[in-house]
Amino acid sequence: MADAPVVTLDLWFQAGSLCEGDAESGLAHFLEHMVFKGSDGLAPGEFDHRIESVGGFSNAATGYDEVNYHAVLPRDGLALACDLLPRLVLCPSLDAEEFELERQVVLEELAQSEDQPEELAFQRLLELACGAHGYGRAILGQRSRLRAHTPGAMEAFRHRHYRSDRSAVAVAGCFDPDEVLALLDRGPLGRLAPADATDRPHPGRLTLSPGEHRLRLPRLESARLLLLWACPPAAEADALTGHDLMATLLAEGRRSRLVQHLREELDLVESVDVEIHPLEEGSLAVLECITGVEQLPRLRQELDCLLNGLTEGIRQEELQRAHRLLRHGHTFGLEATSQVAHLLGQQTLQGRLAPLDAPLERLEGWTLPRLQALADLWRPERACCLEVLPA
Repeated sequence: MADAPVVTLDLWFQAGSLCEGDAESGLAHFLEHMVFKGSDGLAPGEFDHRIESVGGFSNAATGYDEVNYHAVLPRDGLALACDLLPRLVLCPSLDAEEFELERQVVLEELAQSEDQPEELAFQRLLELACGAHGYGRAILGQRSRLRAHTPGAMEAFRHRHYRSDRSAVAVAGCFDPDEVLALLDRGPLGRLAPADATDRPHPGRLTLSPGEHRLRLPRLESARLLLLWACPPAAEADALTGHDLMATLLAEGRRSRLVQHLREELDLVESVDVEIHPLEEGSLAVLECITGVEQLPRLRQELDCLLNGLTEGIRQEELQRAHRLLRHGHTFGLEATSQVAHLLGQQTLQGRLAPLDAPLERLEGWTLPRLQALADLWRPERACCLEVLPA
């Protein structure tokens, strides 16, 4: 991206919470915190100070399947990032005193999430729908396990999963590729060994449990209706594109089917939203309606009618509108170097690097008959449904 004023360095590892054993709950996210607490030749806080001193910033995120670390800097700061970020991530000191201090930070983060009724409701939905699968467990972990973790256990986890064949690097911006590769190869990335075959996670396709459930929570201001459907895994990109179209048709914008009918016409909801969560072992489609307690029964009736009528009721103009919104969303979502690096890093990590316009080509293959055939998978009886009420 020759005209970009900044560059992004993005490191990815197949080391999300799905990799955790029974006694390792929350360890992937805890490790993400600890890498910023000191490393090979870097005192606690020194990485942030040096990156920010050149006008850059950094961040990290832990998901179910992956963890990623990135730094965004002016062009002339890329060499610094190529030196510091791999050292920070791959050579953490895991100092015992810093470990105890950061444990309290992670426990406080967990407490904050448990103090938010919306977070509790969504986590309960995942537990009900996913059962014993790792996608049903909280990424932040269990409090009892977090209190028992040790630096040794964390290093063992890092050593197993931060390996060469389970990692990826993405760089976006204006730079010399050969120079960047040489810089990275001289550091700890160049010395990474592949994982032992016995240490690889054993993926298992998610099996969703449909059903009807109810939950009462204190401090909840409005009722919520949550529905969760199973979608194809992230690797099945074309099939997942159809579900993206369905979600857009249903709830993107005031002219979308659910927003127009449930909010604009009937005033049954404060808001309605549908999101697709691409995941490696089975993606999730989540519908959330915020409504009044007294309106919940009517909302259920109207929503069931709308979803059951999708198989024959989708119009060509609705499909064209969804096409346009997704095309524009994808295009606008690749304007920044951080967005490009994020997309390419994740694709490379999972072994499906594709041209940036591949999603646009997939959209063109979704015709009205294909989308109508897909609509049967969105029937309410196929979903895990959770009604959440104020206690």
